[in-house]
Amino acid sequence: MDDCDEGPAEAAARITGRGVGATHRHSDLLAEVRLDDGRSVMVKRADAPDAVRAEAAGLRWLADSATVRVPLVHGDDPRWLVTELVATGRPTTHSAHRFGRDLAALHASGAPEFGAPPPGGPVDAYIGLAPMRNIPGDNWPRWYAEQRVLPYLRTAVDGGVVLPAESADVERVCERLPELAGPAEPPARLHGDLWHGNVVWGREGTAWLIDPAAHGGHRETDLAMLSLFGCPFLDGVLDGYRAAAPLADGWEERVGLHQLFPLLVHAVLFGRGFAEQAVAVARTALAR
Repeated sequence: MDDCDEGPAEAAARITGRGVGATHRHSDLLAEVRLDDGRSVMVKRADAPDAVRAEAAGLRWLADSATVRVPLVHGDDPRWLVTELVATGRPTTHSAHRFGRDLAALHASGAPEFGAPPPGGPVDAYIGLAPMRNIPGDNWPRWYAEQRVLPYLRTAVDGGVVLPAESADVERVCERLPELAGPAEPPARLHGDLWHGNVVWGREGTAWLIDPAAHGGHRETDLAMLSLFGCPFLDGVLDGYRAAAPLADGWEERVGLHQLFPLLVHAVLFGRGFAEQAVAVARTALAR
């Protein structure tokens, strides 16, 4: 069978070497597949070049830190990723606090440089369906402006989603990042796309992280992403995090700076509403 004609069951059988049973499709790209040894696996297809390679490398890099829980990678190829299936449950205040501690430990496990890709991961990676280049740098404000904010700002302007006058405000924020970014921090090992949909609460209450856009970055970025779209028991997560690794003074005022990149990504993908949020964040930062 040609790989282009494969479904998730056939891909799971080929990659794991096991017989397969029932298949439950979540979408055209995602399915649960039952193996003949009783395990169920999650099977994901990605057609963009190196998307599977980026995700698999990110999952392994997060797992190598021995901190947060991530699904085991059973196997992958250029189009298909087969991982452990997480049995879902409900979060609690205790599990949220523990997740915060574990996330602090993940960040502390570090990265070689800002923008460093996971070992074996490609330079041209993804955040969700959007491209994201992992070009290393040693200065966070300059790297964040040049490799995260400005590329998506240009795309948003070219697409007519952000107006030129609004673009100037975001550019001024990038110019002022050295003074706005707070104390210098070492590169942290980031999940990179840590919105609440990528936090799966397991049956035992433990938080599992899926779908990473992993790279070396600033630890406040993951926390800002958690707050952007909300997260169950977020206050408990932050309390657990700060108990394990206190944040630098003024971190709450910097949340918007760290949300500029994901807001611009969403503006490019989903339109004007997110562009308006990004511009509002920029203007708030400029008023400080």
